[in-house]
Amino acid sequence: MLVLRSGLTRALAARTLAPQVHSSFATGPRQYDGTFYEFRTYYFKPSKMNEFLENLKKNIHLRTAHSELVGSWSVEFGGKMNKVFHIWKYDNFAHRTEVQKALAKNKDWRQFLIPNLALIDEQEFEITYLVPWCKLEKPAKEGVYELVIFQMKPGGPALWGDAFRRALNAHVDLGYSKLVGVFHTEYGALNRVHVLWWNESADSRAAGRHQSHEDPRVVAAVRESVNYLVSQQNMLLLPTSFSPLK
Repeated sequence: MLVLRSGLTRALAARTLAPQVHSSFATGPRQYDGTFYEFRTYYFKPSKMNEFLENLKKNIHLRTAHSELVGSWSVEFGGKMNKVFHIWKYDNFAHRTEVQKALAKNKDWRQFLIPNLALIDEQEFEITYLVPWCKLEKPAKEGVYELVIFQMKPGGPALWGDAFRRALNAHVDLGYSKLVGVFHTEYGALNRVHVLWWNESADSRAAGRHQSHEDPRVVAAVRESVNYLVSQQNMLLLPTSFSPLK
């Protein structure tokens, strides 16, 4: 019996002392404070996008009275046309529920929304967290934005997070582009990371990209991260007239 107890004690101690795998990319600390970002993508019928944006511009104050609009963009290049992308910030899920209830009771908002829904062809929503090592940055002047969507291999940030972070930092530290935010999807396609960049223009973005491809420091960092990559999509975004991020 003493031998059995001794063996059991050692086994439990070994389990207790087993090293834990952590990743600096994990979203845990951000999840604890509750704050998350909702990515909303709207696909419009041909020729209807501008009409919707003009109507929304006149009424956006009704919506932003309840939660923060981080940014609003139309998609210039990459994927389907007639597409608008929004990022909304919420304190937690209870906050989002309160916002939806308040909007449902707002007569002015309903008067705008109901007829304009007919202009929308399709909608897509995702819930994301800003990764702990990245603060949401606001560029000092107007420009263009690039949203890069990375679909990573299963295994989560503990598998690919550190290599991915090094690849991004190589571009930032060497001044090839300005990082606005890095978001990890919680609801939507899992193992998906959204990276939002800012550049002065589409031409400056192209020049920086070409230079980075010839920089051995960037190439080395990216080469490591692509081992975990399944697919990548790049979209050039133009801020709408009412977007807080210009």
